Amino acid sequence: MDNLNQGIAAFLYNLGIEKSNLNWGTRITILAGVFLLAYIITKIFHYLIIPAIHKITAKTKATWDDYLFNGPMLSAICRLIPPIIIYILLPFVFEDMPNILDISRKICLIYLIIVTLRLINAFLNSLYEISNENETLRNRPLKGIYQMIKLVAIGIGIILIISILMNQNAAAILAGLGASAAVLMLIFKDSILGLVAGVQLSANDMLRPGDWITMDKYGANGYVIEVSLTTVKVQNFDKTITTIPPYALVSDSFQNWRGMWQSGSRRIKRSLFFDMNTIRFCTEEETKLFYKKGWLKKSEAEEGQAVNLLAFRNFVMQYLGSHPKINHEFLQMVRQMEPTTEGLPIEIYCFATSTEWPVYESIQAEIFDYLIASIPQFGLKLFQRPSGVDIIESQTEKKR
Repeated sequence: MDNLNQGIAAFLYNLGIEKSNLNWGTRITILAGVFLLAYIITKIFHYLIIPAIHKITAKTKATWDDYLFNGPMLSAICRLIPPIIIYILLPFVFEDMPNILDISRKICLIYLIIVTLRLINAFLNSLYEISNENETLRNRPLKGIYQMIKLVAIGIGIILIISILMNQNAAAILAGLGASAAVLMLIFKDSILGLVAGVQLSANDMLRPGDWITMDKYGANGYVIEVSLTTVKVQNFDKTITTIPPYALVSDSFQNWRGMWQSGSRRIKRSLFFDMNTIRFCTEEETKLFYKKGWLKKSEAEEGQAVNLLAFRNFVMQYLGSHPKINHEFLQMVRQMEPTTEGLPIEIYCFATSTEWPVYESIQAEIFDYLIASIPQFGLKLFQRPSGVDIIESQTEKKR
């Protein structure tokens, strides 16, 4: 820097301007020249160097350099040029005026810190875009980590600015802040907890943007659209947005349906409630018919003790085993549950071949439409609470 000042002094001396004898008019003229020089160099960088960098990155096969040297990133670098040039040249203008020089350099340093923070922000945004392009990192909740780094950088920048204004060492200010660490932890409690939770969610692969999660405690039932430092946004199926603190996902339990999507199948688990008064032994004709159709095994038919509900359960298993929209690699089961006051439940357990909600509901409805329509041929009836119409019809029949 001394060599630079000497060179500038020699240049101005040749122009008839002596460094030791500058009036205010000359100072203002030189200061205007310093600002003009900073402006010209900035424009050269903006209109010549930045387009050249864009051309170079466009020719490379890699995509990371397109994000790392994008417009916001290079513009942030461009903003560093004026304060650096002005800071270097200010001593020549105000060398014999230490107070003004000190104030001017402080202003330059503060401005330099601010534009540096903007550069760090642009750099982290570029890293986030690069991670979104990477297949491995795309589904990781990294946004909260980047936000925490930004907060740390802003905190360091504020401390540096305070140290410049107070003419104190930044380390001394940090030591003084140590005494108020408890207050700072209270202020940034959510951010600290969010950072820790974000690391846990990412490390354990518990949550990804796009996952379908349900969390009854917060009324969340939908897709994760954003994972930030302080909130996880879930778009529910009614298009409302539920925000959940990240640490709640670690401390409390939630249901993630990602495994279902990855399997390509969705479970059907629904029961039919039968009137137990209609469960009986099959007649001889029914036994022959059910055996002929494969709904009763030979041993079951020969014993003469075949039950119509058994034939129905075998029929359902046969139907599920031949249904084209059921995943036959997964468990299929028709099981009898414990009797209740609502009748005897028979649960159908299988997996549809589609995870899409409308398609899944269509497959489930198709299966139960067919089963309900097939029940009468087994001499069975579903349990259904009597309505007012049923009572009226019953009384009418008694009068007849």
